[in-house]
Amino acid sequence: MDFLMLERWSPYTLGVLIGLLNIGALLVSKKPLGASTSFMKVGGIILRFFNKEKVESNMYYQKNELELDWGIMLVFGIILGAFLSALLSGSFTFTVVPNMWASEISSSAVLRFIVAFIGGVLLGIGARWTNGCTSGHGISGTSLLSVISWVASIAFFIGGIAVAMLIYGI
Repeated sequence: MDFLMLERWSPYTLGVLIGLLNIGALLVSKKPLGASTSFMKVGGIILRFFNKEKVESNMYYQKNELELDWGIMLVFGIILGAFLSALLSGSFTFTVVPNMWASEISSSAVLRFIVAFIGGVLLGIGARWTNGCTSGHGISGTSLLSVISWVASIAFFIGGIAVAMLIYGI
């Protein structure tokens, strides 16, 4: 069980484990792995408390049932698993502005929050436009040989490389 205490795991081991998780999810739930739909469902569940009529008249929520399903539990599991992993490895720290961000961009916590918020909104919009997120397309869609998932995954890498080049001036 010493492997649970490691700060970093082998990407090859993780790739195999994620692949097995993907196969297991498909066999058990008949649904591929993905997170963005879960965020939309949680948003709808919360909104339903404040404006039930608006949620019931929304076309997206008419097509996607608002229930606490395995996808939502997967997202909570990812958060809990990352937290437990950081605790077990002894690498957990609470940092408002990470060192790399402070050295490359700014030490301002307000700027960090604004950029993270805008990035999250853009990521959510992109996930809805492409009908899936990086995990949905990159893990599940590509393993199912979906052409749109391959195109989206290639675009994720191109976008990530372009942003890294802009930030680091490579």
